[in-house]
Amino acid sequence: MRICSTYGRPHELSFRYDYEEVRMDVFDKVPDNVDSDTIITLCGRDASLIPAGFNGYVDNGTEIVHGFRSIRSYHDFKRTPDVCDIVNMFSKVQDIAKGAFTVRSFKDLSKLYEASQIIGKRHVLIGMGDMGTVTRLRSNILGNEFTFGYIGAPTAEGQLEADVLDDLGDDCTIVGIAGCNIQHNKFTAIQNAAIKKAKLNAIPLTFDSKTSDRIGEVMVQYQIRGLNITIPYKTEIMSMLDECSEESIKIGAVNTIVNNDGKLKGYNTDCTGIMRAFAMSGYDLGNKRALVIGSGGAARASAYAMKSMGCDVHVLARNEVTLLELCDDLLVEPTSDPDVSGYDIIINCTPIGMIMDSIYPFDLNTMNGDQCVLDMVYNRKTRLIQVARTLGCKIISGSDVLVGQGAESFKLWFGMEPDYDAMRKAVGNE
Repeated sequence: MRICSTYGRPHELSFRYDYEEVRMDVFDKVPDNVDSDTIITLCGRDASLIPAGFNGYVDNGTEIVHGFRSIRSYHDFKRTPDVCDIVNMFSKVQDIAKGAFTVRSFKDLSKLYEASQIIGKRHVLIGMGDMGTVTRLRSNILGNEFTFGYIGAPTAEGQLEADVLDDLGDDCTIVGIAGCNIQHNKFTAIQNAAIKKAKLNAIPLTFDSKTSDRIGEVMVQYQIRGLNITIPYKTEIMSMLDECSEESIKIGAVNTIVNNDGKLKGYNTDCTGIMRAFAMSGYDLGNKRALVIGSGGAARASAYAMKSMGCDVHVLARNEVTLLELCDDLLVEPTSDPDVSGYDIIINCTPIGMIMDSIYPFDLNTMNGDQCVLDMVYNRKTRLIQVARTLGCKIISGSDVLVGQGAESFKLWFGMEPDYDAMRKAVGNE
């Protein structure tokens, strides 16, 4: 990996890396000690700032400053252009072509990869934003002349520190979480804690995409070792994989993908996480009636886990079609009764309460203090948990479920047990 250090605020040039970028929207003047591996990015300022005899590179956007080696830059802060458009842009460049495009989906990442395989010139092709971070770590795969790493402060969204890039290198292991509206997910915190404890050359990333289109292709193209899959792709992702574990097929949902040399296999570690959380709590599940709220992937895993542990399982959900499908697949009972007083265990598997509370599909006033409550929403104290605490219910931590499933995913990806306590400390508890 060749690194160009870039500076978000004035800083003495390090000259530690392959290139140094001097941005003229940050520096008042070009430092005296620039050399042939320096890139002066004018950022709209006048070319007269370039010192006489400078033999490095000049980046003046798409305008060429004659008499100097040039980097021709193309930026799009709203989208990633189509493959043919990127290739056409770069075909006009003599020295180095640079493209920085905002990435919002797996399809955008796939377009960058496909373009990189066609471009026949020296280039730098980077995705901006959190979803684009993977492009900065796979410089060799994309054929990039260099990748940007910041010193002091980032100059673009999705950038990593130069030291981090240097430590990780092109061959680092990448894992991630994929879903929609997952900015507040604790995945990166718990996986990073386990990775650091195990001293692995790996990094967890976030892939927040409105569609699951091309997830599989991107995992293979960028050599992503594994992904956790969350709302809303746990069921639809199954058809995109080469193989699914027996347990995930029975549950009808996948939340973990493992990439074995381009072959993608799906697993369900949500089920393991739920079982671990109940085991840690010491709660006796014998002959209990359990009510699962919801009919998505998490609800499927919960119903499967409760049934596997000997509970009489009922499911309540607003979507009648997916409710009946779940109950038929897992041989559990559907219900529409909002009175939950007759259940020993209540598990909320809906996103209700994740950002702000809305109306639950059951009557909170029918709860009682003898019940055990698990809310899969772990990032705040939901109204369900508040009521449960007031009544004196036994509460199973949603954070413990998250850590339990995350630990199992880690084991699948890295072939070792993680430090469970480090992961639990990273996520915190309700």
